[in-house]
Amino acid sequence: MEGIGGGGVSVASPLPQWGHDAWRMYQYYLDKSTPHSTYRWIGTLVVAAIYCLRVYYVQGFYIVSYGLGIYLLNLLIGFLSPLVDPELEGSDGPVLPTKGSDEFKPFIRRLPEFKFWYSMTKAFCIAFFMTFFSVFDVPVFWPILLCYWVVLFVLTMRRQIGHMIKYKYIPFNIGKQVSLRCIYVVCGFFLKYAVTTNVSSVVPVKKILISITETSVFIHIVNI
Repeated sequence: MEGIGGGGVSVASPLPQWGHDAWRMYQYYLDKSTPHSTYRWIGTLVVAAIYCLRVYYVQGFYIVSYGLGIYLLNLLIGFLSPLVDPELEGSDGPVLPTKGSDEFKPFIRRLPEFKFWYSMTKAFCIAFFMTFFSVFDVPVFWPILLCYWVVLFVLTMRRQIGHMIKYKYIPFNIGKQVSLRCIYVVCGFFLKYAVTTNVSSVVPVKKILISITETSVFIHIVNI
């Protein structure tokens, strides 16, 4: 009896080890893909296209697609939101600069780009796997779900954009000094070109200067 029990243990023991090795290999390649954001997002677009083709082919699983859309919208809000909400008072974390004299601080997302990509890709894979089980194919009038999701998306993004305008931030790491310096250099180049050329060529340059000035004012307002 002891020999049989010992044999059972020896046969079952490689299975957890194999699972652990597979997980380590998966984590290894996942970590290696971190700096290659372009290729990661291309792969995600391919996965999303495969899922859309699957739903279009079977003409079903609209509830799964609706739940996937709500989850992706939640991820997008986390990706566009700062780590520390300016509306919260008494926070010890880094806050957004509100004055031009404040030190520039890069935008820190509540949901980092890598986690945003990983969660989105995993959601598409899980939704694609669910399309092979008829229990998730609940009959529903899909245009209603689509209209409801569009309305929810518009209202959510409107609130998010209003939050950006109220606290004067953009969800991208654009340095105030670098951005304005580049714009001023370009403006100076075109101004020098306008002065050293005849009057007929100054007219299109003035139009370019007006466009550049408007862009400069927009960035300055956002970064004040």
